[in-house]
Amino acid sequence: MKPAYVIWDWNGTLLDDAQTCVDTMNAMLSRRGLPLLTMARYREIFTFPVENYYRAAGFDFAKEPFPLLAEEYIRPYNQAAAACGLCPGAKEALEQLKAWGVGQAVASASHQEALEEQVKALGIEGYFDALLGIRDVLGAGKAGVAQRYLQARCLSPGQVWCVGDTLHDWEVAAKMGCRCVLVAQGHQSAGRLAQCHAPVLPSLFDLPAFFQSQEKP
Repeated sequence: MKPAYVIWDWNGTLLDDAQTCVDTMNAMLSRRGLPLLTMARYREIFTFPVENYYRAAGFDFAKEPFPLLAEEYIRPYNQAAAACGLCPGAKEALEQLKAWGVGQAVASASHQEALEEQVKALGIEGYFDALLGIRDVLGAGKAGVAQRYLQARCLSPGQVWCVGDTLHDWEVAAKMGCRCVLVAQGHQSAGRLAQCHAPVLPSLFDLPAFFQSQEKP
C-alpha cells in the first residue's frame, strides 16, 4: 500500500548539498596540505558516525580533536548551504505525497535551527508536520528523535517509509521497524547503497511510481 507516513532525510535527499559538503571539506583539507576529495571519493567515504568520515578524509584526531574540526566545518557549510536548492524530483515527490494525503516529516542529523532555516528558505515547510533535527553540531545521528516522534504520534512502524540517501538512513529505518527506500543522487554511491536490502532508486523522480508499485500483489 502507499505509505500512511513518510520520514524524509534532509541532506542529500531533499537538500542538494553534496557538492557544498565536498567544497567545505576541501577548504579544510587544503589549509592542512592534505589531499583533496573528488565527488566520487566523497561518496565512497562519507558515513555515520561522522567521525569515521573525517578520519577517512585524512584528519588526525590526536592532533586536532573532532569537536574542534566539526565546529570549523559547520559555519562555512551553513553559509554555503543557504544557496543550495532541492534535489531533482524533490518538489514533485513532495507534492505527489501531499496529494495522496500522506503525512510527511523530516528527520536530520543537522542542527535543529539550521534545518528549520534551510527548509523555510526553500519555501517547503508547508509539506511537513515536523522538522526533527539535533541539538549539537557533531552529527551523531537522528534515530532517537525520529523514533520518539513516531511514538508520540502513535504511528505504527509498518505504515511508515523512510526515504534517504545513505546506509545510515536504512539503519535508522531498521531500528524503528520502518520500511526504507534509498535514492542514489546524494552523499553515497549507488554501489554502496546496494550493500543493504533496501530498494535503491536513481532519483526522486522515480519515487511516486515506486510507491504506486507497492500496491500491486
